[in-house]
Formats: sequence, C-alpha cells, structure tokens
Amino acid sequence: MDSLIRRVRILDPLNQRDQVGDVLIRDGIIQALGDSLESPGGGIRELDGQGCVLAPGLVDLYSQTGEPGYESRETLGQLLTVAAQGGFTRVGILPNTSPAVDSPAHVVQRLAAGGVGRPQILPWGAITLGTHGKQLTDLVELGAAGAVGWCDGQPLGNGLMVRRLLEYTQSQPWPMALWPSAGADGAGSHLGVCRDGADAVRLGLSALPATAETTPLAALIEEVATCGRPIHLMRISTARGVDLIRGAKARGLPITASVTWLHLLFSTADLDSYAPSLRLAPPLGTPEDRDALIMGLEDGTLDAIAVDHCAHTYEEKAVPFGIAPTGAIGLQLALPILWQTFVVTQRWTALQLWRYLSLNPAQCLNIATSAVQVEAPADLVLFDPGHQWTATAAALGCDPINTVYGHQIIQGQARHIWVPASLAVQ
Repeated sequence: MDSLIRRVRILDPLNQRDQVGDVLIRDGIIQALGDSLESPGGGIRELDGQGCVLAPGLVDLYSQTGEPGYESRETLGQLLTVAAQGGFTRVGILPNTSPAVDSPAHVVQRLAAGGVGRPQILPWGAITLGTHGKQLTDLVELGAAGAVGWCDGQPLGNGLMVRRLLEYTQSQPWPMALWPSAGADGAGSHLGVCRDGADAVRLGLSALPATAETTPLAALIEEVATCGRPIHLMRISTARGVDLIRGAKARGLPITASVTWLHLLFSTADLDSYAPSLRLAPPLGTPEDRDALIMGLEDGTLDAIAVDHCAHTYEEKAVPFGIAPTGAIGLQLALPILWQTFVVTQRWTALQLWRYLSLNPAQCLNIATSAVQVEAPADLVLFDPGHQWTATAAALGCDPINTVYGHQIIQGQARHIWVPASLAVQ
C-alpha cells in the first residue's frame, strides 16, 4: 500500500530513533522521512498516524501451526491472519506437524503457503525425522531448500546425538535452536505442570524441578564450549537457567537465548484459577523465575522474546489443568499486552520492546534486520496502542479458551503491516 503517514511516532531500534514525523512509502520502499512532507499525489493514500507507532515489523522466532495434520486447531492461513493483526511481518514456524517438515519438499510446501502482503513464513526444518529424536534429517538439504534453520521444537534427550549434531554442522551457516529440557514425555509435554516451589505445594500441582532445565542446559553449554558451534537456546524458563547462560556468555561462547512472552507475564502465583490456557511447556516458573527472566532480557543475557503461539480446539483445552495440552495463542496478543505491561509502566522503553520483538529475533535467525530509513524496504507495522478490542472468538480467530485473556478488552492493535517481497531468508 503506497502511503504517506502523517505525525506518526517513528521507532527504529537499529538506528536508535524515536521521533515524530511523516513517512512516505511507495513501491515497497521508504522513500522519504521528514517533519512535514509534501504529498506527491498520484494516488498516495494519506494516513493520520497521530498517537500511533510506525516501526519495523515484528519477527517471531518460533510458533506452532496445526497445518498439516491438525487443521481443526488452526490452519497456517489463520495463523498468518492473526500474526498480521499482532504486527508480525515474519513468523518462524516449528516443524512438529503431521507430517513433520523433515524433507526439502516439505520446506518448499511451507514456503509456498505464504502470499503477497501477508507475513512471511520462516520455516524451521526438523533436526530429526518426524521430530522423534532418533535419526538425523539431511540438514544441509533442508537449509538449501529455504529452511530458516534447524529445530525439532522438542527436547533432544540423546547426548551423543547432540554432540554429533554440533560437530556435523560446525561449518554450516544455518541457526540451530535447541530446547534444554528433561522431565518431558515423547511429545514434549512436561510431566510436571508447574515449577517446583511453594505455589506447587499450595495448589496441589505436580511439580517439575528447575534441574529439569538446568541439567540439560549445562550439558549443552559444555558441548558448545568444546566444539564452538553457535546455538540458540529456546524456551528458557528458570532463574538458574538465566544464570548459566550469563556465565556462558561471559566466557565468550556463541550462544543466543529466548524466553516466551507468557513466562514474562505469569508465574506459579497466577495458577489459582487452574486456567488450562496457562498450562505451558515449559511450565510456568516461580515469581523469582519470572523476575530473573525479565532482568535477563534487560541485561542482555537473554536476547529475544518468542511467542510460541499454539492453538487447540475447545474440546482439547476444556479439561482440568493437569491434563490439558500445553500451549497458548499469542501472535495477536503479545505486542499490545507487553506494551501495556512494560512500556506504559515505564519499565521498558518502546525501543527496548521493539529490540526484543524485532531486531534481536532477526539477528538470532541470521536474517535481514529492518530499519525505518530512506531507501530501506518497507518492512513495517503501524501500531495503534490506544485502539481497544475485545478478545472474542471472531477477533482471536480461535476459541478464547486458548488464552487467559479471552473475552477481555485488549488495548492496542496493528492497523497495517507492509511486507516487501525483497525480504527473504539469507
């Protein structure tokens, strides 16, 4: 959409810009920035951006789709629609579908599911066949077919396989995301439903000790120290895990790490309602874990926020907390909720939030970073932090049981995204 956006707040974490001005977008390119631009005419649509934010499109490191195999939960098209609503222009999609994205043909099929003007799909290729953790896929062929990187979306419990994997891919450029987790079943669902602590005892919930994360995490760090292969650590959820990563980075190890948005907002202290939408993998941590995750982002120990969006049918999720499937939606909710929680309260600046949701995720994925500057591709979101909407089934694109925010009034929504065709996996 060719547009002249007037009086908009321009955020650009790459160039540390936070200012109000006009922006002209034409033919998918940012053509001009200024205090008061003259309209070029020629069918350019003028938008009043007062009170809104224009910033690089958000990048999600990893989310989950029901397609193929579980389209009743959510199709890939539905996921892309809610991603656009949430301001995401690029979305990493995990390969743990049925069938899994474990061959070049599956990667090509997933890439073809996108479309002009829609958020760009960044398909992860599976590390193991079927994401079952037993036999390695042809990783190089997956990367050559267009996979953004390699990830099973499940824990890899075989230490010898992990060692061989890191050695085999040492010279390859594609990122690899690994989930340090023990205490999970073969499908990645945790056998403990919340982190061990006083709240688990008070609520009578089966607990998972922090060592279920820190033991495999420590082993992964030592493997990286031995071979030097860069990795991304996904779904970090404990205070001790943050400490281990902080120490690894201090040693100069090539590690990046992410936390999901819900682990920054909730803890075991919020489980009194036993809401099935808060049954997550990894399970929610203690309040001390949550505080450490927030501080880990702020001091650079953790690099990015991931959404890890995951929809289920009403029948699947409308069960007791202890047996509910893990996962919750978030692509349509993460930006407005995080803005209200951290930016409005002045815990973070707007530039910080955009760094965690856009700039840093792109850097973790080794893909092009976006900027609001003249001659740059228009990879942008126009976000209205004052727009109110209700999280109904129609607005969310799925049953509200998939989120603790169901039926609530949400403040903030993307008005438009620009997705240039020139943005591609590098």
